[in-house]
Amino acid sequence: MHRPQTKDKIYTLVDGVKGTLIAMSDFIHDNPETGNSEFKAHKLITQTLASNGFAVDKEILGLKTAFRASYKTGGGGPNLGLLCEYDALEGLGHGCGHNLQAPAIVGAALALARGLGDAPATIFVYGTPAEETTSAKLPMARAGVFDHLDVALMMHAGDRTTVDGKSLALNLVDFIFEGKAAHAAIAPEQGISALDAVLMTFNGIEYLREHVRPDVRIHGVITDGGKAANIVPERAAAQFYIRADNRPHLDTVVERVFNVARGAALATGAKLAIHEVKAYDNKLNVESLNRLLLDEAEQAGAENITPPRQVTGSTDFSCVTYRVPGACLRVSFVPLATPSHSTTWVEASKSPAAHAAVIVAAKSLAGACHDLVMNPELLQQVKMEFDRAKKALA
Repeated sequence: MHRPQTKDKIYTLVDGVKGTLIAMSDFIHDNPETGNSEFKAHKLITQTLASNGFAVDKEILGLKTAFRASYKTGGGGPNLGLLCEYDALEGLGHGCGHNLQAPAIVGAALALARGLGDAPATIFVYGTPAEETTSAKLPMARAGVFDHLDVALMMHAGDRTTVDGKSLALNLVDFIFEGKAAHAAIAPEQGISALDAVLMTFNGIEYLREHVRPDVRIHGVITDGGKAANIVPERAAAQFYIRADNRPHLDTVVERVFNVARGAALATGAKLAIHEVKAYDNKLNVESLNRLLLDEAEQAGAENITPPRQVTGSTDFSCVTYRVPGACLRVSFVPLATPSHSTTWVEASKSPAAHAAVIVAAKSLAGACHDLVMNPELLQQVKMEFDRAKKALA
């Protein structure tokens, strides 16, 4: 496939910093840090960008390990957003391959800064901590941090090279019931069982399942069931994930689930507190952007390329792609069906295949951004598709 000289230059620039990118990936792998504590990774990434001419804000919204870096290649032009995560899993390490993300994004950003020449664009790199826990993208998106972007791109390690065709909107909710303790044998009539309210909530949700759309997913666990079997539980709690294809419909389902819990509280006499832990929007799909990423991945030499995934869960990146056109490229580096969040992924994330995935991802994302800058009609098509998807939700 013929490539323009400017894209060949970008590929060459990525290859020129290959050693730096691999060293960054291995350093983050060997120094795993959990969400909002990624200080070593944050320092390395921001220092690398700053030393290459990027203007860097080392903190966003009071998030100590979030950052924003920017580089202008000319006046005007699109704002290109490249997002990366770098948090590890508690007690496991980099079992999701987040150590590959930052170096891939940095490689793409450096190549674009040096390779676009005078072509007008501004390259933004965002560090988004705590994907595995509190999800920094959520407050960042709510505050409008990404709203100025014309496009937002990410990469993720995977067992195949693909993109997400969709994602489910999600609410994570805690139901906390307060009752009244009593001796379960001597004076049960004096107690109010918070556990009964939890069990009634589970039963009510089971009945609700018959009357929701097939795309709805509701799954939960009891997080507190009381202290002892001979004490009427004065406190009990459950946590539920509630998901659906899109945010407007999910909001209606969430309210119905809340009403089930409220009914359980009313029936038992317990008091109910509802704590909304976090909420993800659904991804707004932009087919032209997905095709662009897969085409670029093929040009960059990616392996195991497959069509977009149709069965997916939820991601905090969707809260960005709900607001601006966006897509995430998943790059193969482990055999098909290898489980993530496993020691297998941890070990594979510092392998020759992982190093190759970093370079392929950097070239793919840089190549996609190159095309969006050099072909304004393509960017306009992406924006029009996004606007249609947004309007369809109404």
